[in-house]
Amino acid sequence: MALLSNLGYPRIGDQRQLKHALESYWSGQSSQAELTKVGQQIRLHNWQEQAAAGIEQVPVGDFAWYDHVLTLSATFGVIPARHRNADNSITLDTLFAMARGTDNSGQEHDHSCCNGQSAACEMTKWFDTNYHYLVPEFEQNQQFSISYTQILDETKEALAAGFTPKPVLLGPISYLWLGKAQGGFNKLDLLSNLLPAYQDLLAQFKALGVNWVQLDEPALVLDLPQDWQAAYQTAYQALEQNRPNILLASYFDSLADNQALALSLPVNGLHLDLVRAPEQLKPVLQNWPADWVLSAGIINGRNIWKTDLRSAFNKLKPVADLLGNKLWLAPSCSLLHSPVDLDSEQKLSDEIKPWLAFAKQKLQELQQLKQIIDDPQEPVSLSSLSHSDEIVQLRATSPLIHREEVKQRVANLTSAASQRYSDFATRIKQQQAHLNLPAYPTTTIGSFPQTADIRQTRSAFKQGKINQDQYIQAMQAEIRQVVAAQEALDLDVLVHGEPERNDMVEYFGELLDGFAFTQYGWVQSYGSRCVKPPIIYGDVKRSRDLSVSWSAFAQSLTRKPMKGMLTGPITILCWSFNRDDISREACAKQIALAIRDEVVALEDAGIKVIQIDEPALREGLPLKEAAKVPYLDWATEAFRISASGVKDETQIHTHMCYCEFNDILPSIAAMDADVITIETSRSNMELLDAFEAFQYPNDIGPGVYDIHSPNVPEQTWIIDLLKSAAEKIDPERLWVNPDCGLKTRNWPETNAALKNMVDAAKTLRATC
Repeated sequence: MALLSNLGYPRIGDQRQLKHALESYWSGQSSQAELTKVGQQIRLHNWQEQAAAGIEQVPVGDFAWYDHVLTLSATFGVIPARHRNADNSITLDTLFAMARGTDNSGQEHDHSCCNGQSAACEMTKWFDTNYHYLVPEFEQNQQFSISYTQILDETKEALAAGFTPKPVLLGPISYLWLGKAQGGFNKLDLLSNLLPAYQDLLAQFKALGVNWVQLDEPALVLDLPQDWQAAYQTAYQALEQNRPNILLASYFDSLADNQALALSLPVNGLHLDLVRAPEQLKPVLQNWPADWVLSAGIINGRNIWKTDLRSAFNKLKPVADLLGNKLWLAPSCSLLHSPVDLDSEQKLSDEIKPWLAFAKQKLQELQQLKQIIDDPQEPVSLSSLSHSDEIVQLRATSPLIHREEVKQRVANLTSAASQRYSDFATRIKQQQAHLNLPAYPTTTIGSFPQTADIRQTRSAFKQGKINQDQYIQAMQAEIRQVVAAQEALDLDVLVHGEPERNDMVEYFGELLDGFAFTQYGWVQSYGSRCVKPPIIYGDVKRSRDLSVSWSAFAQSLTRKPMKGMLTGPITILCWSFNRDDISREACAKQIALAIRDEVVALEDAGIKVIQIDEPALREGLPLKEAAKVPYLDWATEAFRISASGVKDETQIHTHMCYCEFNDILPSIAAMDADVITIETSRSNMELLDAFEAFQYPNDIGPGVYDIHSPNVPEQTWIIDLLKSAAEKIDPERLWVNPDCGLKTRNWPETNAALKNMVDAAKTLRATC
């Protein structure tokens, strides 16, 4: 009989309890004891849900106060010097300081781990997901030891509550791979220092009576250099003794060339992602170690469509016959990437809702699949298969999905649709003459603080408590305030502040045909930041104004250029739950054409600067080298389709943040945006080295301060960063801006930070 397993469960709570508790604590409105109580309640609820679904060993360590990679760094004492306590202790506030930075007094909340203004740790995307992790900062000769006991404490907590825990943590090679060597040394040189800490931790798990530990090694699906492949043998041979059984977990792609390596390691089982890479099952089974467990990731942990149970049964029944109880049925990856509970949704279409499954329902699907595999002729099994077949058929044939005019428009695309009229050198002269901007022009990335009043007004409108005219008046009043504030600060290119927008993707999806929305389909992006991804269920079309009325109103309030704000096709694609019945390329081009229509409408309304954000371009990059070039070709084409319907004098901006750009710079250049704004503040402008070496041709706005930190940047800090940038990029091509939108900040912070930013730009202009 197959067994049920799970790699991880959403940690935010079914009503985002963790988000609210964190933000209450950070603002000083609640105590650490109150915060930790909420965490305990979430963990207990999660374990109960999983046990009720037949998960015999509940994952422990999947809960994190901010990010699971950060938790592991704390566990092994990997704390940057700027965030260390005087006594070298590591507390919960140490983690928050690393995640959020500290202000001039050394106070992030109520901790005293450091003196002066200290930048938060660098944050980037977790493989090709929209989850972010804090990048570990390794020093030369870094030492590792168990210094923070959260995962051990939570293992004891699960045992005391009567559960069988399966601790889950990032494996040693993936942990080193994801980190950053301060000073440029070889990170692999730290492996011999790191392994004793893992040995100690595994031994402590064994002493607690733990039977299985899950070591996540997602780096195994990458095209690894030879020395990193060899390091797996070194690492896992060192971990052979005095430990529980090890389940080695790979996900997000196929093991491919690392298959033989994974099967040779001295572990006790292997997890495979059979959703992203079903083709790897057959060759792996041909060489399967007789005493190993196979954890088959057959339920999609990253999307919300119901599983085709008949297809899953056909794939796994022969495996179950071969392996018996050594087959574990599991999601493809942690359910961290899935909303919590579909049962909470009361407003989804009666036609669309039956097509979906969230984390709780995915566990139920595992139960159903186990019943079917164990005895396919049982009435319950036959009923489950019949119901699944019906859902698959209804979705495939639903008239909601198909719009022939959209399909034809994509099919009729030519190369001209993705080309501006002139090259950048010609365009920029016309733009400079039209916009008449000073050196080091200042702008923001788009959003301004979203106050409680703004959110309450949007909520009241959605609930029908105020009418459309009242809503428009309220939003226009906010736009007036935002425009006036920017003029008082003397910013050069203004924005309307986006008070009408709940989220940069959800907002546009609500106005485009082919999207569905949830009430409670929240997914963690980082820390307390949760997003509610739209569901792309059908062909995408723009059939109404998305942003023109708001931008045109804002432009009417000022003589300065007003920047129209849009989200790009790849970001909408990557930050939504995608269709699985057409290719990503086809869907991206549908979205690109819809955004193109909006760009042209903005230009017609007198908006001559238009920003099309594409922070997810790098995120959507396939993990395998062979698939990267085809993706980048169609992804950059999709962006150009969205941007290329305007005249030369209209300036197109794009924005990217929190990812590594170095390996895709040719593709970023191929997007041919007139201005790119990027996140560089956390890395002290190091990212610009790559832009300099590549000789990036267009204008650049390197983010000069970190908006995810409550710190107000000092003017001298910004000047120093811009001077550093000017050594790498021609000052005539430099813009001055924060590194991301300001919606999560408050007004006093925003005004103070932007004043320092504008003053810094003016200081530098005086030297030109």
